[in-house]
Parts: sequence; structure tokens; C-alpha cells
Amino acid sequence: MTNIYVGNLSYQLTEDELRDAFAPFGEVSSVKIISDRFTGQSKGFGFVEMPEKSEAEAAISQLDGTALKGRNMKVNEARPREDRPRRPQQDRW
Repeated sequence: MTNIYVGNLSYQLTEDELRDAFAPFGEVSSVKIISDRFTGQSKGFGFVEMPEKSEAEAAISQLDGTALKGRNMKVNEARPREDRPRRPQQDRW
């Protein structure tokens, strides 16, 4: 299973539209656009999972930098959560 990060998405883009962009490259097992937990507004990025690594690599190379709903997507293999630096917690008042 390959997890793909997709950034710089239009805030109006739906998960179905994102799935449709990746479907020509092979099976898409899941699509998740990340949204703000309080407002429900899209944060402009999401993740696509594809079971076949070769299909995922083809999708990454073909879709990175291409326009979808007026924005050029940033597409690459997602890093595991533990590889990302932690953001410092800010005081919540």
C-alpha cells in the first residue's frame, strides 16, 4: 500500500473529484481530504492510498504539478508520521 500526499488543492475540491484524478493510474483504495476540525473547511491537502506501488509511482510522476480545479497539485509519497518534525505546542487559552 502506498500513501500519497496531495497538496495545494482547491478548497472546493471533493474527495470524489480527487479519486477521479488518480483512477486512470490504477486502483484507489482510499481518499481523504483533510479539513479543519472546527470549521469543516478544507485545509488544501489530502492523502490518496493506492495498493500497487508501480501504479502509485506513475500517478505521482504524472500528476505532480498538474492543475486540478485551477490549482497546481503537489503530489509525492507521504512520509510516515514519525518522520515529520513535531510542531511545538502553543498555549491554548
